[in-house]
Amino acid sequence: MKKTLSTIATALLMIVSLSSFAAPNANPLKNMNSKAILITYVEATTLGSDIYNKYLLTEDFEYSNTSNNDSFNKKAYLKFLKDNKGLKFNAETSYEILDETGKTCIAKATSTFENFTRVDHITLNKTNDGWKVSKVVTTYP
Repeated sequence: MKKTLSTIATALLMIVSLSSFAAPNANPLKNMNSKAILITYVEATTLGSDIYNKYLLTEDFEYSNTSNNDSFNKKAYLKFLKDNKGLKFNAETSYEILDETGKTCIAKATSTFENFTRVDHITLNKTNDGWKVSKVVTTYP
């Protein structure tokens, strides 16, 4: 009986010790600047990359498409990106930061396809967890 209690106590101690060393689910994008976050977002949308999508968006993220009045929250947009993983735009894509002041950044990504152009106006905010995309408005000029 004494040996059984000793074995159980040792096992519990090992479980508690090992779990205390487990790394938390840290955001790998936390220390990146706004330009790096913008590039990561553009890659997610135009190259079908989904590596860091869950870290890219704020909790109150909003996406809207002005051509059809669609709008999505974070959960719906992450599902859309996941469903389109690996889908690559057949377009030339460029981006630019239009303004960055304090904890807010406004950027523009333009994808030029053969017959049309897509422009995303992207708002980024600096949070306690680093830069994140908070709003995207897509237009087709």
